[in-house]
Amino acid sequence: MAHELESVPDEALLDRLSQRDADALDALYTRYGRTAFALAYRVLGNPEAAEDTVQEAFLSVWRNAESYRQTRGQVRGWLLTVVKNRAIDALRAREARPKVGAALEDLGTLASDSPDPADDALRRIEAVAIRAALASLPQEQRETVELAFFSGLSYPEVAVKMGAPLGTVKSRMRLALERLRGLLLTEDAVG
Repeated sequence: MAHELESVPDEALLDRLSQRDADALDALYTRYGRTAFALAYRVLGNPEAAEDTVQEAFLSVWRNAESYRQTRGQVRGWLLTVVKNRAIDALRAREARPKVGAALEDLGTLASDSPDPADDALRRIEAVAIRAALASLPQEQRETVELAFFSGLSYPEVAVKMGAPLGTVKSRMRLALERLRGLLLTEDAVG
C-alpha cells in the first residue's frame, strides 16, 4: 500500500501519520530515509549509530506528526531537523559517557559497586599487582594489551594502530595473557 502513496504530498502523509497510518510512515521513510541516514552519519560518523538515530527520529515523527506546522516550512526540512537534533543528542550522550578504555594509572580507582572498604582495598591491591605484571611484559605485548583492554580496541583496530599484521597482534596478545596469567598466579601463591 505504501507504493500507492508515492505521489501523495508530504503534508498529506503527515496527516495520515497523525491517524497512525503505518503505510504513510513507510512512504515517508522510502522518500527521505536515505537522506536522513546521510545526515545522521555525517554528524555521528558511525553507521550503526546513524541507523539507530534515523529509526528514533522516524519513531518520533510517528508519535508527534501533529506537531508539524506547514507555516514553519516543508515536511522534508522538519523531518531532517528532527534527525539532526536526534543525532546531536546521540553525539552528546556518547561524549558524556565515560570512555570504554581507562588509563592504566586509573585502574586502581575505578568506581566500585560495593561500599565495603575491604573490597575497595582488595581491588587496589589487585590493581597494583596487575600494573606490576603489565610493566614486566615486553613493550609490544604491553602496548597490545593496553590498546585492547584499556582502550577497548578490537584486534583489527590494534593491528592498524600498531602497524602490525593481525596475526602478529593475536600472537602478542596470546603470549602476553599467558605471561600475565603466570605472573598473577605466582603472585596469588606468594601473597
